Amino acid sequence: MLLPSSTSHLTSLQVLDARLNCLRALPEDLENLINLQVLNVSQNFQYLETLPYSIGLLMSLVELDASYNRITTLPDSMGCLKKLQKLCVEGNPLVSPPMEVVEQGMQAVKEYLSEKMTAAHRCSPKKKSWIGKLVRYGTFNGTNNASREEREGFLRSDYRSIEGLATPRSVGMFSPKTPLLTKKLLLKMTIYTSS
Repeated sequence: MLLPSSTSHLTSLQVLDARLNCLRALPEDLENLINLQVLNVSQNFQYLETLPYSIGLLMSLVELDASYNRITTLPDSMGCLKKLQKLCVEGNPLVSPPMEVVEQGMQAVKEYLSEKMTAAHRCSPKKKSWIGKLVRYGTFNGTNNASREEREGFLRSDYRSIEGLATPRSVGMFSPKTPLLTKKLLLKMTIYTSS
């Protein structure tokens, strides 16, 4: 079972309880749920094996219950969840972060994931990682050290013609000059992480 793709359009949603649903995956565009404070995806047992990387953009998230699934790795992006206060992951065959880190508490998990994300970005500078770029340019730590030219790096670099595959109205959305993240969104993200 999958959550409907329309779930990501519920921008006012504050609590999402999807436990006991045999979920196989969460939508990749979870970051649209900007007001989500509580996410419960527990007890989906053998079905739910991963959490999407975009979970790290849920800046309002305070509580995440992902217990009793088959999750082996928490996304590194979760290290960016500044407001997260409660994380339940028991009953999962976790490898990363290791259980000894999880047992040290929330702050240890966040630090582990943040360090892992930063190290991965440093080791692979050519990696096309939008979350890595956000961290590199100070979006998640409340600073804004990037110049205007550096922020222009958020433009899509891969361009392939889609003529005939999309309506004329939506073709403009796929232009290489369409920013992945608008300045307004980046400003909002900076404000969320600063508070």
